[in-house]
Amino acid sequence: MPSDTRILIVDDHEDTLYALESALAPLGYRLGRATSGDEALKQVLRGQLGLLLLDVRMPGVSGLEVVRYMRRVEQTQHIPVLLLTGFGADHELTTTAFALGVADLVLKPVDPWALRTKVRYLYDAHRRHLALEREVRRLRALTGEHTETAAHPRPALPHPDARVPTQRPMGAHAGELEKDRT
Repeated sequence: MPSDTRILIVDDHEDTLYALESALAPLGYRLGRATSGDEALKQVLRGQLGLLLLDVRMPGVSGLEVVRYMRRVEQTQHIPVLLLTGFGADHELTTTAFALGVADLVLKPVDPWALRTKVRYLYDAHRRHLALEREVRRLRALTGEHTETAAHPRPALPHPDARVPTQRPMGAHAGELEKDRT
């Protein structure tokens, strides 16, 4: 991830923005700010974001609407999001947020230590993920894998959690897989 990648903090209250910036300043990451969902979307689409801290309830475009839009755009769908709420987490909000792929729902006022830990983990994990994607693209270009066809698909990588079953090869039937296990 380029060094100009930043964390965007979005809240419609200036005092909350200041408190969040103060809590995150010791991490040394570049921080950006927005005071509305519309402004946040503009900055998200400009790129160079490694993490989004986003208030749920704002006038105009809500935090959930920002996330819904981000998840439909290929360039922004993998940016980690921490949703912030000062109204408590109700079941509907929690269900909707996690269904949209939000990393966590944080209640305000935030604990600075817990927030820094979450931000450091998510931001660094996202940076590593993007670096791995770049390396895979580079290696594929070197080996000519970019010309892969549907007739010769690349086998799926195993899931890191051994409890997750492997995917069936294209065209395999359940009976064929049972034979392979015995």
